[in-house]
Amino acid sequence: MSTDQSKRFHGKVAVVTGSARGLGKRIAEAFINDGGTVAMLGRNAAALEATAAELGANAVAFPTDISDAVAVRQTFDAIRQRLGAVDFLINNAAVGHLQTIEEADDRLLQEEVGANLLGPIYCIRAVIPLMKARGGGGIVNVTSESVTRPYPFLTVYAATKSAMETLSAGLRTELRGQSIRVTVLRSGRMSESGFNRDWPEERRARYREIVKAEGYHVSSGEPISPQITAKAVMDLLALPREANIDLLELRSSG
Repeated sequence: MSTDQSKRFHGKVAVVTGSARGLGKRIAEAFINDGGTVAMLGRNAAALEATAAELGANAVAFPTDISDAVAVRQTFDAIRQRLGAVDFLINNAAVGHLQTIEEADDRLLQEEVGANLLGPIYCIRAVIPLMKARGGGGIVNVTSESVTRPYPFLTVYAATKSAMETLSAGLRTELRGQSIRVTVLRSGRMSESGFNRDWPEERRARYREIVKAEGYHVSSGEPISPQITAKAVMDLLALPREANIDLLELRSSG
């Protein structure tokens, strides 16, 4: 029977953003099941704390709006004080507001760019010194298949995810020789997601009409379980330090 010491991430700490639900929750769950501790970040304190309670003592909630640079600094300081170190950062949090560029609302634009691009940058900036102190680490930036084919009404979302892939390439060069790996996880559609929960119904209807007419879901395939994606993330985190997966695109096979 497996012991905690024999599990791959015994004694390791991962920060997972957007971990109250969907893929973030499943990544946190998989990391904990493989012996690690997770610092869970998310904006909705009640939802985050409920998920942390569900996942057990090795899940620690740190309610944070990652688009707030000051809040991110404070959170990573709190993580260092409570958990002592960080080995991995999974930038999973994402916001996608359903709006055309012509109709785009100022507040929603700022929220989307803040959560999807600035937030990950703030988290990466804060975690690098902690990883250096640990002797290395791994950063996984979650993007989307929409970088190659932006969905209608989600152009800004796709643009932020494209920017994350460019950021990852540059970051990989900046961190070369410092034992900090950077991987892009380009994800397809998943069967568990709160991504579209706040979309206005009128725009949702227009979106569905265009998506169906243009064959977006046909080309994407059926949604897959986020547990499959979470397992893939665990496997890439566990690679020997001298190896790296620069880009992992994981989507439906059918």
